[in-house]
Amino acid sequence: MTDLVRVWIVPVDVLPDTAARCRDVLDDSERARAAAILRPRDQQRFTVAHGALRILVGRELKTRPAALTWTPGRYGKPELAPPWSGLHTSLSHSGDMIAAAISAGRPVGVDVQHLVPGLDTVGLSARFFPPDEAGYVAAGHDANARADRFAHLWARKEAVVKAAGGRLWPNLKIAVRSRDVVSCAEPASPHRVADVTAPTSFRAAVALTGAAPFVLETVGWPNAGTAPAMVS
Repeated sequence: MTDLVRVWIVPVDVLPDTAARCRDVLDDSERARAAAILRPRDQQRFTVAHGALRILVGRELKTRPAALTWTPGRYGKPELAPPWSGLHTSLSHSGDMIAAAISAGRPVGVDVQHLVPGLDTVGLSARFFPPDEAGYVAAGHDANARADRFAHLWARKEAVVKAAGGRLWPNLKIAVRSRDVVSCAEPASPHRVADVTAPTSFRAAVALTGAAPFVLETVGWPNAGTAPAMVS
């Protein structure tokens, strides 16, 4: 049976009742973290991201979202605590967009990146990416194209690292361009990675541990448009 991974693309700007619902399901620790965030916009992003993940996972498990508990893994990746530890989750946010992923079969990582034309993508790529990927970014015909290529590669790398539960910096040299299966450097392991359809000015990717194919289902939230696809 082919594994299924669902990815939800969630805007930071949700309706007030949805934002209140997200806030209501946070646990005490998340409420404290949100209260410590000084900028209202960042506080909103945190609240919607963590609240939406709780609501989505609660729906999958048929349990109260507020009852769920995550514990940090070896490098800090949150993992669902028993009795829900059979389900794997991942969360990412960038700019005004949030991505949440759930997998029942294998560890999952998701990442969303906002395109930033003013970023020194050529310099960053030369410093952190393998030479062919750095050249690919630098060959973009203008700043927008270079930002798009950089965000595309970065999202794929970070999705793999999140699935592996490792650290980002030792893994930025892994080659991800035009590859379905990527070898993570630390911890060493294969991961299947796929691009995720994202709104304009964003790039996103998801990865599952292991080389086996999976079915990817991209879903909007709180509006539930669905786009399933086979990743093999």
